[in-house]
Amino acid sequence: MAVTNMLGYIDKQSPVHKLSGVSKLIIFLLWSTIAMLTYDTRVLLILFVLSLVVFKLSKIKWQEISFVVWFILFFLALNNVAIYLFSPEEGVSIYNSSHVLFEMTNRYTVTLEQLFYQFNITLKYFVVIPAALLFIVTTHPSEFAASLNKIGVHYKIGMAISLALRYIPDIQRDFRTIAQVQQARGIDLSNKEKLTKRLKNVVAIIMPLIFSSLDRIETISNAMELRSFGKHNKRTWYSERPLTKLDYLTLLISSLLFILFMIITFHDGTRFYNPF
Repeated sequence: MAVTNMLGYIDKQSPVHKLSGVSKLIIFLLWSTIAMLTYDTRVLLILFVLSLVVFKLSKIKWQEISFVVWFILFFLALNNVAIYLFSPEEGVSIYNSSHVLFEMTNRYTVTLEQLFYQFNITLKYFVVIPAALLFIVTTHPSEFAASLNKIGVHYKIGMAISLALRYIPDIQRDFRTIAQVQQARGIDLSNKEKLTKRLKNVVAIIMPLIFSSLDRIETISNAMELRSFGKHNKRTWYSERPLTKLDYLTLLISSLLFILFMIITFHDGTRFYNPF
């Protein structure tokens, strides 16, 4: 059973990988902030194009993150359906106009305003998803922890996040191993079985996976305790990298773009771009 690695550090020789973890964290925070605040379609489209350019520069292949992307897009589709079911005229109230395309019931009508509003919601996902995935797969967990500590987060929190990111590949490896063992014993997880039977068979994988995870957690906890982890309020980081000219240049460009996009978003007193 082939399982694609997901959300693990992927070592490449690219400009994105050469950036310091601190730089990537600050840029990601700026990027996410403007993506969450703005509903200006022009800004979101520019951010989306930039995210594709950065993705290309990172040399990360689609196959390496496709599973996670499809998983997120599935929930994006559910989110869009839920928005329409619970608030079918949200766009009408935001843009103060109504261009009805067709009616289904008295409550549910399809308007250009609602479609435009949900298009912006979808665009937000397409802006943030590549940035978040790139940050995770191009930043080593230890360097990520050092970056968090550099911006003021306590090193215990940074270490906990680092261990969680390091543990994702281990979980995937254990899942593949246990699945192969169970399949060798005759447990079928393929499409040939009924869905209820497949869900029941998955339990035969999940339970050993949970127990092996708990055992690994205990081993790591004991090792950290024996090394007096947490004794001091500060610590140094082996993986911490100093900022280079590329970092300063990238941070400067990102900050200028952030200011520009904030001005474009709020120049008319609202964060919603209204083409109607």
